[in-house]
Amino acid sequence: MHTNPTTTSTASPKVMLITGGGRGIGAATAKLAAVHGYAVVINYHSQHAPAQQVVQGIKQAGGQALCVQADVSTDVGVLALFAAVDQHFGRLDVLVNNAGVVDKTARVQDMSEARLLRMFATNTISAFLCCREAVKRMSTGLGKEGGAIVNVSSAASRLGSANQYVDYAASKGAMDVLTHGLAQEVAPFGIRVNAVRPGLIDTDIHASGGVPNRVNDLAAGVPMGRGGSAEEVAQAIVWLASDQASYTTMSMVDVSGGR
Repeated sequence: MHTNPTTTSTASPKVMLITGGGRGIGAATAKLAAVHGYAVVINYHSQHAPAQQVVQGIKQAGGQALCVQADVSTDVGVLALFAAVDQHFGRLDVLVNNAGVVDKTARVQDMSEARLLRMFATNTISAFLCCREAVKRMSTGLGKEGGAIVNVSSAASRLGSANQYVDYAASKGAMDVLTHGLAQEVAPFGIRVNAVRPGLIDTDIHASGGVPNRVNDLAAGVPMGRGGSAEEVAQAIVWLASDQASYTTMSMVDVSGGR
């Protein structure tokens, strides 16, 4: 395992919490963060086996990792998740708000209340609740050591996703506003808040929305001519979390191939 700016003066590893960390961008971020010396907490909701597989891979490579089941769209779930982090590691240095869902393609005129409540609870409210708890554990104004928050937004927040996922795009637009507002709120207290906005990324979230071939179907519309990988997004997340980004806050990093 590498140890670099992500380790502290006492040689104890910095701790990164990744919500929705069992698959896709979350899993890629967990693996890369472990290579950079972080102890990683992987949160998942229902997919235990993939999350546990990521944890085992990190441990086999000599890293530290913990798997925690929690529904971060609820206050109870978030409090339980952060209590587990406190108990196991006693610190938190980086929060990656990655948990998110998409639904079947639909026009706004056909969206149900249940769909909208699920979308915003999972994609937006979860980020607010996790940020709240992370700030309590990072703020120098509360006697902590500072830290970094990286929100996983989407290029959809700029594009709108008309005729497909306007609700998803709106939930990510709210994530952008959270990033801007919170970054200003906590900058004086040693906490940096940034976001990545992935474009067409080859993960299984597209299958869950009923269009498993979406990346290939739309790749021709990307200036770079291809979809991206979860690993390419993870590189941006880990950089934003690191000391190499020490003067970067309130920034949106588009990882979208120019789209």
